[in-house]
Amino acid sequence: MPRPKQPGEARKTVLDAAIAVIRAKGYADTTVDDICRAGGVTKGTFFHYFKSKEDMALAAADHWGAMVNAEFANAPYQRQTDPAERVLGYIDYRKSLLTGEPADFTCLLGTMVQEAFDTHPRIRAACERHIREPAAILALDIEAALKQRGIVTGWSPESLALHTQAVLQGAFILAKASQSPQVAIESVDHLRRYLAFVFDSPEQPGQAP
Repeated sequence: MPRPKQPGEARKTVLDAAIAVIRAKGYADTTVDDICRAGGVTKGTFFHYFKSKEDMALAAADHWGAMVNAEFANAPYQRQTDPAERVLGYIDYRKSLLTGEPADFTCLLGTMVQEAFDTHPRIRAACERHIREPAAILALDIEAALKQRGIVTGWSPESLALHTQAVLQGAFILAKASQSPQVAIESVDHLRRYLAFVFDSPEQPGQAP
């Protein structure tokens, strides 16, 4: 007989199932029935925790963000004492995740916001918030690396950190289009080379006088 789920465990089961299905099918094509079937729960369980599919998507974005933040906080690159090496280690770590099918490594937030940005403003806002969270953390290391190397720029660490997210999200789209991680891997390699150049070069494009 299956073990009874603990309080809150069924909610997590629904969210984990939703993340898997949405990454594979997209938000619009995912139904409540799909999620219940993937999670092995009833629709009664689903609606016990969530008022609607949109309500579930907002919770899934929060759940995804919390998982990603915890994973990155404990990743090996965090042990680097040099902030530039931590930034490059972050990129290397992101590259190491590009394995399997696109649905296995692409971003829930990017998948949802591409579909829902104009029709579901609450989902758009949740996705933006959680895409910006790792960028804000990365910006701190970028800022520290620039200061350590005495590099003065005409751009902000925050803008470069968001650029990394733009490259990663674009790489995910290309991987979906080609049904292969290879193009994403190559894009991330280019990103790493650019970041290494930024930290090694005293002459910066747009440098402040």
